[in-house]
Amino acid sequence: MSPLPEPHLSPAPETPDTLGEVAELPAVAPRLRALRRRSGLTLEAAAARVGLSPAHLSRLETGRRTPSLPMLLALARTYGTTVSDLLGEVPAELDPIVRADRMEPQEAGGWTYWRAGGSGRAMQALRLHVPQGRGSQEELVRVHPGEEWLYVTRGRLRLTLGNVTHLLDPGDAAHFDSLTPHRIVADSRGGVDLLFLHTLLQSGAAELCLGGTRPTQRGIR
Repeated sequence: MSPLPEPHLSPAPETPDTLGEVAELPAVAPRLRALRRRSGLTLEAAAARVGLSPAHLSRLETGRRTPSLPMLLALARTYGTTVSDLLGEVPAELDPIVRADRMEPQEAGGWTYWRAGGSGRAMQALRLHVPQGRGSQEELVRVHPGEEWLYVTRGRLRLTLGNVTHLLDPGDAAHFDSLTPHRIVADSRGGVDLLFLHTLLQSGAAELCLGGTRPTQRGIR
């Protein structure tokens, strides 16, 4: 198969179909504003770190838009917190055990996730279901400080790291530097289920959610 053109990274389109309905996550807006102010960031500075316009971030903070799960992850990293904290979830203090009956499913932008770790840690653990065919979310390429680890439990995952795309089956895992541009896409009809870990690093480096790319197909096995 001949390689496709090298990817061109550009800001992710700020379209409603990547964000979902406001009713999905009603408590997020005020927490986004409070966490940004606590971090000492202006609206413009925070928006630049997550690759959004200030107007778009303002809409998230006022509840006129709801962020997708990738955007929640980006915002959590920027503010040095977790998605659980953004959602106002308060697990038991210092409890190292997360029981199955406390892993309530949450949906954001069509992705479903379950918190599988405690808050206030240096990394976040999630169970994640990514459905197949989520439109522009499949075009998102992410770049941010830290590390990510994932493990496929069901379905097939198409993972793009830089210019190389890999197919991962159940039992396969990946561990990579998050500064490598990466993209996660379900490659099976029923979607893909993952165990997912990522570090939470607050950094001056801009965090980008980028879209509109078509990476090369080298590395598919």
